Parts: sequence; structure tokens; C-alpha cells
Amino acid sequence: MPDTLIVVEDRRDWKPYYASEQVVSADDYLFGTSLDAVAGTRVINLCRSYKYLSLGYYCSLLAEARGHRVIPTVRTINDLSHRAMYSLETADLDALLQRKLDRAGAPRDGRFTLDCYFGHHPDPALAELAQQFFEVLNAPLLRIEFRHQGRWRLSSVRTLPLHRLKPEQEDAFAAGLDAFSRHVWRRARPRRSYRYDIAILHDPAEKLPPSNAQALRKFVKVGKQLGLDTELVTRRDFARLGEYDALLIRETTAISDHTYRFAKKAESEGLVVMDDPDSILRCTNKVYLSELLRTSRLPTPASRILHRGRPADLQAAAEALGFPLVLKIPDGSFSRGVIRVDREADLLPSAATLFKSSDLIVAQEYLYTEYDWRIGVLNRKPIFACQYFMSEGHWQIVEHGAGGSVREGGARTMAAADAPRSVVQLAVKAANLIGDGLYGVDIKQAPERQVVIEVNDNPNLDAGIEDAYLGDDLYRLILEEFLRRLDRR
Repeated sequence: MPDTLIVVEDRRDWKPYYASEQVVSADDYLFGTSLDAVAGTRVINLCRSYKYLSLGYYCSLLAEARGHRVIPTVRTINDLSHRAMYSLETADLDALLQRKLDRAGAPRDGRFTLDCYFGHHPDPALAELAQQFFEVLNAPLLRIEFRHQGRWRLSSVRTLPLHRLKPEQEDAFAAGLDAFSRHVWRRARPRRSYRYDIAILHDPAEKLPPSNAQALRKFVKVGKQLGLDTELVTRRDFARLGEYDALLIRETTAISDHTYRFAKKAESEGLVVMDDPDSILRCTNKVYLSELLRTSRLPTPASRILHRGRPADLQAAAEALGFPLVLKIPDGSFSRGVIRVDREADLLPSAATLFKSSDLIVAQEYLYTEYDWRIGVLNRKPIFACQYFMSEGHWQIVEHGAGGSVREGGARTMAAADAPRSVVQLAVKAANLIGDGLYGVDIKQAPERQVVIEVNDNPNLDAGIEDAYLGDDLYRLILEEFLRRLDRR
């Protein structure tokens, strides 16, 4: 049985398009031969109506009950039936719609209608707006109306019935569906069959990505050797996540941006995802990590959590930690959001700078070492060890200069078995507090002690650095873990 099913209320609704075994009637999906489609089957519900308790509604409802990945979901259907719900969901798109509609020359003397087909719109000036609305509302065919009242305002959102499309709309629908799912209905050339499809989320424009371009190419190459169709995707592919079996995030993660939404959506759709939303939540906040490590009695630099409304605690932290000390915002990465304070006179202004970004910050004793250990941990086992050396003449591994310039120290990678046993054991203990995903644990090894600095989700995996010892086997280890979890699922 096909791994993707397109459900139509009446087979005649599909008449303008290529015939395909993937197109089934709602009746067949609910009661016929498609009744026993395996869990994980992708279902595109194109019924004429999604009204509550209609045939289209039941197709999505029972698809979810059968473990199928359906678009639209019942939650989306319910949201689209309540203006308050879809207005809330699309509130973040206000600035974008003002800009895009004005640039597209939308007339301000009445209503403006935007039809989008799986997030596709034939006018390039409106393509991004259509894609963004689709990512939020996630229904195959949408008609979105705006009204200008001093500024552009969302007026209404409703679904478009497939059988009511005009010829020019049918072309746009076909293009949108083709872009949405490369596996569906088009008569494509034969291609190799893969066991699973894995999406690798990355940002080609990111200055300090967790994997460089060569490493990404190695993930793709090794994946194919293992029978995995590994595809590089970007934030624009959010709506296509249901096409895949797994998601590997190779973009710097943050709770406040799309990377966390990708992880949440992937998890909710039953994909194997690394790193999972809980790991991102725990690792991207240094306040959480500081408290977790403290209560778990793992050795860390002496630390204090500071609140902007308790200025006396800042002075108490300085007295307890001494100078120099380090101040950190909770969600900094790649040495950003970290300030070394060398003297008391700089303490207050440095803290004030960081308090602009967060109500809580971390004050930590300063420990200088020539390098930091980074132990890679996958599913509770060490997979590599790396020494990151400080940038020359600087106290951090990454030095951020004026104008966005970046300078990094060197690195030396070895087998985990060749690193000090106590360092590796401490790293695994720290990673196990987070979960069973892929982590990079930073440890400082001073002459008298070893301390955990932090546990990173989505750790660096760069060709020429972290893979310097294992080579392609590093990527193979990670992808084999995906295979193991997919087979177990």
C-alpha cells in the first residue's frame, strides 16, 4: 500500500490530475481497502468540507486514531472554525503581511484575497506570505482575506474545496502539491527505494552552524550507504515535516525560534527527532543547567543565580566568587552572552547589559584552562573526545570581534577511550541528566579538580574537527542510532 494517501470525497474531484493509486475516496479510506493502512502513513485530506462531524472531519479524526500523519489535523480544523483561534495563531505574522501586501500593491479600498495551495502562491511577491500562513494554519487549500482599515487586518480564513477550483487554480494547486511532497502523484523517474526518510534541518546562512557544509554532505552520503534518504531542509520546509520519518537538527537551537517548533512538530507527528524538545528546553537555559547540576551534586564552578530585582545578590555573588568572575545569560551560545568581569567597577554595568535580555542571569567563578574538554555523548555512551583551545590571546574558545568578526581557537580530537577516564565518566553522568539524545558536554580540567561547564544539545559536528578521529564513522554512529530507533518504533 502507498505510504502516502490522498483522500478525496469523490474520485471525480481528481479528474483534472494524473491518475494515481495514492488517490482514494473518503469512503474507501474510512471503510474500504485503505482501512488497514499502516501506522505512519501520510494522509492528505482533500475532502470538500471539514465541517464538524462531516466526512472530511471524520477522515482526519480517524487518521489520527490510526496513527496516520494527516493534514489537516483535527486541531487545525477546529482552529479554522473559530476566528479567535486562527487570529491568535497568526498574530505573529502581522508585520510580515503589512510589508508583503504593500509591496505587492494590494488595493486598499476593499478586500484582498490570498489563495494558497500547500503554502504555494504563483506570485513571487506573495509566496513567502502564503508559506508562512500555511506553516501556522497547515491546511492544504486556504483562502485568506484581508481588509485595509488604517493597516492591513486579517478578515477571514476558510478552506477551498478541491472540486471548485478554476483551471488557473488547478495549475497552482498542482504546483503546490508537487512542492509539498515529492513522493506524491507526479510521474517521476524511478529512484532508489530507501528504508526511511530523514530531514536534516540547517541554515545555509548561519555564521557559526553546528555542522559545516562538508559535514552535512557526509551525513547525506553516509545516510544513503545505510539505506536512508537524508535530505537537507530549511525553516521553509516546516509544513513538509510529515513527509519524513525522522528529524536531525543541525542548526543552532533556541526556544524562541523555529528550531524548537520543528522539534515539537516532529515529535507530535511521531518522528524520531534529535534533539528532542525536552533536551532543547533543558540545555539552552544555563539557569536550569546550573540548578540541575547543583542538585545532582555534580562538580561545577561555584555559581550564583541572580535576579534583576535583587541587586544586593550581585554584590554577595562578587564577594563569594571573587574577581575575575563570569556573567552569563541563560540562552547564550558559541561564547555569546558571556562577560568576564575583572574588577568590581565593571560588575554593575556588565550585569545591567545582560539583564536587558533576561530577568535571571548566572554568575560563575572564573577558571582559566588552556582548553576545554568536549565529550560527545549519544544515547548515554561517549562517542568522541575533543580539546577546544582558547582563541589566541583571549579567554574564550570563540572570540567575537567588532563588526561581527569571529576568531576561534584550535582543536584536537581523539577517541573517547584516549581521554581521561574521569572526564568521560563525568560527562556521561551530566548528559544522562538531560536524556538519551546527542549531547556535547563541556568540562574544565584544572590541576586540582574537574568541573562540568555545561551540557549542549545539538553539539558541533564539523568535518575536520569532531570527525578528525572517527571520520565517516562519526556520522554512521549517529545515523545508525536513528535506524535503531526507527526500527524499534
